[in-house]
Amino acid sequence: MEYRNIWTMAETHDGKLKDVSYELLSRGRVLADKLEEHLVSVVIGNNVDRDQINELIQRGADKVIVVENENINDFIVENYSNLVVNLIKKRKPNIILAAATANGRTLMPHVAMRIHTGLTADCTELDIEKETKNLLQTRPAIGGNILATIKTPNHRPQMATVRPKSSKPLEIDESRTGEVEFIEFDESLIDGRVVKLSSEYGQDSGLNIQGADVVVAGGKGMKRIENFKMLKELADKLGGVVGASRDAVDRGWAVYPQQVGLSGKTVTPKLYIAIGISGAIQHLAGMKTAEIIVSINIDPEAAIFKVSDFGIVGDLFEVLPLLNKKLQEEGK
Repeated sequence: MEYRNIWTMAETHDGKLKDVSYELLSRGRVLADKLEEHLVSVVIGNNVDRDQINELIQRGADKVIVVENENINDFIVENYSNLVVNLIKKRKPNIILAAATANGRTLMPHVAMRIHTGLTADCTELDIEKETKNLLQTRPAIGGNILATIKTPNHRPQMATVRPKSSKPLEIDESRTGEVEFIEFDESLIDGRVVKLSSEYGQDSGLNIQGADVVVAGGKGMKRIENFKMLKELADKLGGVVGASRDAVDRGWAVYPQQVGLSGKTVTPKLYIAIGISGAIQHLAGMKTAEIIVSINIDPEAAIFKVSDFGIVGDLFEVLPLLNKKLQEEGK
């Protein structure tokens, strides 16, 4: 049986699909069209919203495979891995894409090891090699200082995890049609050795810069940790969160969950304000898809201005207080 078709692994929580499920389809659609193969979304969960399942078709999938049962309501890697390996052996997909989330980063290595294939983690770009039809998987390496392109020429399926927010979902097309297949759940695939007892969230769990509509980010130009209070004031006034460049995180002015860039998070907010950030290529790769980018930097030649919609050339220690004051006067 020939390995064919591109699979994307949808993610669920309490019966709802996560946004990354739709983001992956935009990546997979491009690959499927180049290979002239079908795009399939795989959904594992319990009582998953039917309208959202249909939305997978409307956003690019040709087919949706759904496995549902109360025993897989919670993500337990052993159970999910058994299900996915079983599906791979029966259906033989050519390419499998998952999100580089906590779930995806846990599940995909587990599956890759068991089926003896390759896996490229945390990809920022994907393409098809014209001559071989192999998947080209590009990801940052050596601390984000280079971009490495990796292939899996001798094993199938080809597998990769993709950064959340690195692509936007395709627009809903209500005219699209496709197949939704509900697969009968096999109780024997449940690994009874692991049981979920509870969930606890770390102290940084509230720093969801990837889900924020507004990100106010500071870089080395902020000079010291105390000055990040001005960023927090601006972010609070705009209903946003504080992000940071790698330089700022390395200096201890911010924590890693706030880091934007190839070695941090990729963000696509409605508004991204870069303050004291010069615009290293690694940082630009993590925020250039924001809808509106505003930059404040004293250097008129700073690379950040090349991707900015609005740029302010000036001393941030003069501009930022004035901006906060103006917003305060307007009742923000």
